[in-house]
Amino acid sequence: MTENNERYFISITYNEGGKSYCFGTEDNTLEVGDHVLVESSQGVAVAKVVAPPQSIDKYSSSLELKDIIRRANEHELRQHEDNIKDAALAMAFCQTQVERLDLKMTLLTSEYTFDRTKIHITYAAEERVDFRELVKILGSHLKTRVELRQIGSRDRAKLVGGLGQCGFPLCCHTFLQEFDGISINRAKNQMLPLNIPKLSGHCGKLLCCLKYEDDYYTESKKDFPNIGSTFTRSDTLYQLTSFNVVNRTVRLDYEGGFVILPLDELKRDYKVKYEKK
Repeated sequence: MTENNERYFISITYNEGGKSYCFGTEDNTLEVGDHVLVESSQGVAVAKVVAPPQSIDKYSSSLELKDIIRRANEHELRQHEDNIKDAALAMAFCQTQVERLDLKMTLLTSEYTFDRTKIHITYAAEERVDFRELVKILGSHLKTRVELRQIGSRDRAKLVGGLGQCGFPLCCHTFLQEFDGISINRAKNQMLPLNIPKLSGHCGKLLCCLKYEDDYYTESKKDFPNIGSTFTRSDTLYQLTSFNVVNRTVRLDYEGGFVILPLDELKRDYKVKYEKK
């Protein structure tokens, strides 16, 4: 540990693949994979370090930086591991009751709070589920408070994981924290074929990666003439029917066929006859 009380911040996560949070610390010996005690919204919790300590000068967020309590000791780690094992048993019992009550829900995760005063169970369902009877049975059997929470299809994919169309693990399962601004307009802006099945991910929603290059396309398209613009060269009339932003090429159709040209060559050698607005 540092001797001059210099402050650092670290990134921690409560669940594998879950959202990461920043906490403050004076312990610069913490390493990725270490476990620490933190004060969460649900009380004291054991969390895993996913990024090493960095100088507090590099912390750029406006969010208040709470301090970790301390490094978790062996007893606390054993309790944490017992909680995980018991949560799995609780999940199995819950599944038997879901089937017995014929509830249309898919159980996803179960997690005890560190002090075991509550167990959180997440599930997915197509419609609203009346789980009041289930909660009574679980509370009586588990001897603790039970909280059931329904999550959406994107959050389900984040929990379950898998491989995307690119062949890599799902972004939401590895690093993506927020799901915002994903609409069909992004596909249109990137001139992608509007084939919804191919533009959808494991969750059935539009691919999150549609937003990665959207700003690039928005800016790059400003360099290109409008689709439908016409040009002349050597008394031949050409019409711009499509263009490729990545390769910076254009397709010009004329009466006898078409040509593919670099954008710079079009601007240099062809004269605008009429630019469609």
